[in-house]
Amino acid sequence: MFRKARQNRIFQDVVSQIQSVILDGKLKPGQKLPSERELGETFGISRGTLREALRVLEQKGLIKIRLGVGGGAIIRDTGAEQISDNLAILIRNQKVSLQHLAEFREDVEGSVTGLAAKKSTKKDIERLRELLDQARKYHDQGIAEWEQFVRVDEQMHTEVAKIAGNPLYTFILQTVHDNIFLYYERFLTASEAELKENYADLRRMVKAIENHDPEEARRIARNHVRRFNRHMRKKARSLG
Repeated sequence: MFRKARQNRIFQDVVSQIQSVILDGKLKPGQKLPSERELGETFGISRGTLREALRVLEQKGLIKIRLGVGGGAIIRDTGAEQISDNLAILIRNQKVSLQHLAEFREDVEGSVTGLAAKKSTKKDIERLRELLDQARKYHDQGIAEWEQFVRVDEQMHTEVAKIAGNPLYTFILQTVHDNIFLYYERFLTASEAELKENYADLRRMVKAIENHDPEEARRIARNHVRRFNRHMRKKARSLG
């Protein structure tokens, strides 16, 4: 399963070999790696170097190290959960700039909305109409319900990603919208004008998806995200 580590990049090679075996499915979740003694002999490395490599694999979420009798390096399920956690931490700690967030959302959400317009069913449109009705209720109550309106806006974007039918888009955008509120709280201003603009965008977006017009849906979604980001960047500049 493993070979002696290359001496010119010994640490990286050990991590890479074990990672490949796990991702290729040669070791299943719940199984153990060989003992430290066996791995050390196989790779031709010291126990200290091996333990450092195992710590890196644990940080990546690929293994869990258990101490004591019956312990060892246990293979973890390499599902979406730890990827979601890492992305959430990145967003929540605001390690992504507003500019990078704007570029990402504008391109990805435009593409996703275009796909949704191609693939939407009658049931999909009914669900979007339900969310749009919720948005309208908060819109009609005015700026006092701005936060609730924004939450429904996020739900609509997430629902559109599901309609697009690509699990990667759904997963990534769900994580983004679950954690982007920290940027909203810090940088997004609320006004009656913005409330009306955003509600009008949502109405047009749903209509384009219902009409199966991908180009129009893509354009509306990108402009909608662009407006949000423009307001946030303006607030960020005012904060210095």
